[in-house]
Amino acid sequence: MPNWFWAALAMVLIIEGLGPLLIPNRWRQYIRQVAESEPGQLRQIGGTLVVIGSVCLYFIVN
Repeated sequence: MPNWFWAALAMVLIIEGLGPLLIPNRWRQYIRQVAESEPGQLRQIGGTLVVIGSVCLYFIVN
C-alpha cells in the first residue's frame, strides 16, 4: 500500500485518540450521547462527514 495511506491512517488514529487522552470524562459523556442518538441522526452525521472528507480529499489530491 502507498505511504500516503499509512500516513492518513496514522493521522486518523492520532486525532481519534486525542479525546480520550486529554478529556476522558467528557469523551465518555459524548460517547454515551452518540449511543443514545437515533439511527437516522447518526446516518445523517456520518453522511455529512463522508461528503466533507471527500471534498477535502479532492482538493488535496488535485
